[in-house]
Amino acid sequence: MSETDPARQPDPSIDSRNTRKDTWNPTQYQRFQDERSRPFFELMALVQIRPEMRVADLGCGTGELTKTLHRHLHARETLGLDSSPAMLDKAHAHAGEGLRFQAGDIWAFARQSVSPASPAPSASPAPSAPDGALYDLIFSNAALQWVEDHPALLERLSARLSDGGQLAVQVPANGDHPSHIAAAAVAREEPFHTALEGHVRIFPILTPEGYASLLDRLGFTQQHVRLQVFGHQLAAREDVIEWVKGTLLTDYQKRLPPDLWTRFLDRYRELLLPRLQDSHPFFYPFKRILFWGQK
Repeated sequence: MSETDPARQPDPSIDSRNTRKDTWNPTQYQRFQDERSRPFFELMALVQIRPEMRVADLGCGTGELTKTLHRHLHARETLGLDSSPAMLDKAHAHAGEGLRFQAGDIWAFARQSVSPASPAPSASPAPSAPDGALYDLIFSNAALQWVEDHPALLERLSARLSDGGQLAVQVPANGDHPSHIAAAAVAREEPFHTALEGHVRIFPILTPEGYASLLDRLGFTQQHVRLQVFGHQLAAREDVIEWVKGTLLTDYQKRLPPDLWTRFLDRYRELLLPRLQDSHPFFYPFKRILFWGQK
């Protein structure tokens, strides 16, 4: 899926949010909070509510939406997992009443061995699930795109589900939009190419039919997979830059020294804006894949 040199592929056990420095900025990310939350609510609507659910939200960010999920499901316990200290600093304020937050990367969570003695959820109180516990729902909104090898990852996550457990995932699929194409083009230019050691961020997502086939192979007896375009009305085309500064461009920012990052951003602006219509408001179509399965 990635166009980078295979010798430079990241270790799939490492969530790329957790490499080098933490460039996730909660304020920048939440600048478009209403727009970013729409896919979350669409994904949450796919989940079937069961009594006393044990839930894991992978890539929980600042925690507000994880709290919404926890309350919507009337969950017994919800774990919010994220690798960004800046995001978790905000998230911890939402903890309590069965909701907790923890630092960690997604592959490490997926690779935890499931203990045969891990109890199924019951009415008895449990302050926290042990490592290797089974979950009734593994939920991830706009996080798995940062993790390599989705077939292997989803196989691991499937193994962490209880009987009848559910997997609900949303991943951006906007790699063919100028906002993403321009970033890759700048990364291939000098002096950025050398400073980035050839790295170009290409998200390793599958096609919708690829996810559907994978869910079937992994034994999900029910599934829902769709590609959906979310249309966002931004004040101007310049706001697209502010949008991707909170997500995609963080991957380049953490790999570049400050002076080169400033030059990268200037060059990105120079390359991107002529490719976008100069309209007010500016319509930003954003494609996303939502998929849900139940074992």
